[in-house]
Amino acid sequence: MAAEVETMFYTREKPWHGLGTRVEEAPSSKEALELAGLDWTVVQVPIYTGTKDVISGYRANVRDSDRRVLGVVTDRYKIVQNRQAFAFTDALLGAGVRYETAGSLQEGRRVWLLARLPREYIISGERISPYLVFSNSHDGSGAVKVALTPVRVVCNNTLNLALDTAKRSWSMIHTGNVSDKIQEAKDTLFMAEEYMDSLGKEFERLRKQKITDQQVKEFIELLLPIEKDATAGQVKNITKLRRDMQGRYYDAPDLKGVGGNAYRFINAVSDFATHAEPLRRTANYKENLFVRTMDGNPMIDKAYQLVCAA
Repeated sequence: MAAEVETMFYTREKPWHGLGTRVEEAPSSKEALELAGLDWTVVQVPIYTGTKDVISGYRANVRDSDRRVLGVVTDRYKIVQNRQAFAFTDALLGAGVRYETAGSLQEGRRVWLLARLPREYIISGERISPYLVFSNSHDGSGAVKVALTPVRVVCNNTLNLALDTAKRSWSMIHTGNVSDKIQEAKDTLFMAEEYMDSLGKEFERLRKQKITDQQVKEFIELLLPIEKDATAGQVKNITKLRRDMQGRYYDAPDLKGVGGNAYRFINAVSDFATHAEPLRRTANYKENLFVRTMDGNPMIDKAYQLVCAA
């Protein structure tokens, strides 16, 4: 596959994929749309057979700026334009929202924006900054999705735990009355306060939950298992990853004063999942990391489940 990132901007420090136009300040929605290269619209056109007969029930989604075909969809598919995504976030978050990064993936087939919420939180003595991620596809492959992603400021770790007590994401399919669904999202997605409050309570509980060195070892082995039929090389690689995760628990300067508890372990796993170099660096591994920011990182979720069950 060609490079996933087509166009984008970012503020200040270079982001996960290292591409795009750097700007000093997080811009407004109008500026963000232009800087991200997303100031284009999608139009639907008929599809014809080789004999020039119209194929009923289907349309092609086409980018108006260069006539690139983004995908083939049914005639029930409703387009959510890029400008609607930014307008949605403006309306959802109100005054003070600033866009940190936005861009186009897979030649326009998927677009995203990342907005920093106006308020920062102090949770268990940590600065936690909540971000809103909006993702949309123009090729018919996925739904519109909005998710809240808290980031631990001191080390840029995502802490998007799948809590039972509060919702962090919402999605909708591209059919029916899209405007009504966006209004529904506006009504239901003001969950930042509720989620952050629940996250704060959970962090306090995790800080109080002591775990032993033996439990840390067992948790790491469960997160990074060695299969029975693993080759010597595979055993060596997994052992290396285990040492990396263990080092992030015991040696990270920002965690040394936290104590031996579940909160420290979750942060160590988050640091590993967010920043560790993979054994095989595929062309799109950084883009996959971003997708997991939206959908939730399975390793962080599993670590959370392990400590909750302990």
